[in-house]
Amino acid sequence: MVGASVCRLLQNQHPEVELVLRSRQDLDLTQASEVERFFQETKPDAVIFAAAKVGGILANASFPVEFLSENVRMAINAIESAHRNGVQRFLFLGSTCIYPKHAPQPLCEPSLLSSPLESTNEAYALAKIVGLKLCQYYRTQFKAVYHSAMPTNLYGPGDNYHPEHSHVIPGLLRRIHEAKMQNAPSVTLWGTGTPRREFLYVDDLARALVHLLTLESPPDWINVGTGQEISILELAKRIAKTVGYTGNFGLDTSKPDGTPLKRTDPSLIFSTGWNPKIELDDGLVRTYQDFLIRIERGNLRSK
Repeated sequence: MVGASVCRLLQNQHPEVELVLRSRQDLDLTQASEVERFFQETKPDAVIFAAAKVGGILANASFPVEFLSENVRMAINAIESAHRNGVQRFLFLGSTCIYPKHAPQPLCEPSLLSSPLESTNEAYALAKIVGLKLCQYYRTQFKAVYHSAMPTNLYGPGDNYHPEHSHVIPGLLRRIHEAKMQNAPSVTLWGTGTPRREFLYVDDLARALVHLLTLESPPDWINVGTGQEISILELAKRIAKTVGYTGNFGLDTSKPDGTPLKRTDPSLIFSTGWNPKIELDDGLVRTYQDFLIRIERGNLRSK
């Protein structure tokens, strides 16, 4: 989702940039030999590392080994090989889940590693911290501009709509859409519905990443978000309005809530001249339109 958005932006607004692209089928980032061969053959000037094994609470709880090991291998392979092959600019994508569970809100960059992580996504967070710190260490030791961006919860065109392993917005959007199609009277939400989350439309993130590459001396890591949050229950109601679903919402309080509140402090990136442009309601409409188009075409991502 993120990589496709960055490509759209660069192709539309920066046609002078030559994109060096590989699909997941063409390049397995968990295999060091494949990654090394890629960098030897292509010699890119800059890298935006948007690859990751991602998923929601259930996926993280079910596959912690894969979330840790695969993400660590991909990060180390790419960062080390990029440096060996002369890449001077490397932008690594992390996640705001790297911050401690009980870090002061809103989350600010100095909170990293100040206390324990949220247990429901600890494996993924640890892997992202490894990549972030490795970039910082390469920058310190070798003076290459290797840095990281910490986006908040993302959504938008091309998201993963797996019925069990997707993130909150695509997961809710699919379930609410199916409830509408089936005339179901209600949709059950995990937990209490009270946790509050922040969401960023993926095209806003793409603009942020391209913007960060223009900075001569960016921070080692920087939050990318809106600074605004919404409860899960209110989010579900917003999605229902977008979809046109008029049923009710139940709550399964036997399921975990995760972190009670997660909102970034985006003041640092705001100070560099970037700001988000897409409001949540507008973003949900755009996302649902893309969802319907993909269903019609038979290419909805759901794995």
